[in-house]
Amino acid sequence: MSTIPRITRIGETTDQLGESPVWDAHTQSLYWTDSLAGVIHRLSPATGAIEEFQVPAPVGSMALAHNGDAILALRHGFARYDFRTRSLTTGASIGLDHAMLRLNDGKADPYGRFVAGTMHGGRAEDEKPLGGLYRIDASGAIEHLESDLAVANGPCFSPDDKTFYLADTVRRVIWAYDYHRDGPLANKRVFADMDPLGSGGDGATVDAEGYLWTVLVRIGAIARLAPDGTVVRRVDMPVRHPTSVTFGGAGLDVLYVTSISRSTHLRDDSPGAGGLFAVEGLGVTGLPAHRFDTR
Repeated sequence: MSTIPRITRIGETTDQLGESPVWDAHTQSLYWTDSLAGVIHRLSPATGAIEEFQVPAPVGSMALAHNGDAILALRHGFARYDFRTRSLTTGASIGLDHAMLRLNDGKADPYGRFVAGTMHGGRAEDEKPLGGLYRIDASGAIEHLESDLAVANGPCFSPDDKTFYLADTVRRVIWAYDYHRDGPLANKRVFADMDPLGSGGDGATVDAEGYLWTVLVRIGAIARLAPDGTVVRRVDMPVRHPTSVTFGGAGLDVLYVTSISRSTHLRDDSPGAGGLFAVEGLGVTGLPAHRFDTR
């Protein structure tokens, strides 16, 4: 039987576009971004203290590195950020300088690379999306893994690291692929058709049982999907547009949720919009986040 969750707003931050929450098990802290403001937040749940780090906007996503730095997906390329010195080192570009195209959601993979997709806004109905899905390694080499993605979101991996999930929020579908250390994505298939729920999937994570948690950004909710793609649970949030999720806390049993107050296309004037939320009492735990290899 599902337990009744407790949803609490954490702190008083109000993000325009809260995104990319990442739990750091080493320091027991939570990172997340305000994509449009170019801010990385760092929360210490033990004290409630929140620090801010300014980076170039927009910042599509981030992952933590083994050395404590972060790798960032910026508008058209990648960068590393040193929290100790508050300095940014620009890295490789995806090679597409287009005003309506930018890097979006991303995560570190099981092998120390960073995988991030793009969003292509303002397209005509018959215009093929530019960009796609990219993977960068410690040397700065970039691979183009996938094309024809309108708005890539929610990249995440199964507990055995053999399956990669990726949503196209505009098309309201979540794809699954076979994933390997080397070589391209393989065996693309539809994991879940999200259209009947009234929203495409946005940010996502996978729990220790192999179930995928995805944000339903248009309807103010989060869904838990079984490994066969069936929706088995829904959690309604107190804001209209949640954006992304990650498990954190000492037992990885707290689901942290970011949200929107005013993004490019969505607006929420309700109390708490743009805030960070903690969902407790779900009765499940998450997985430690993979980290980027800086060797």
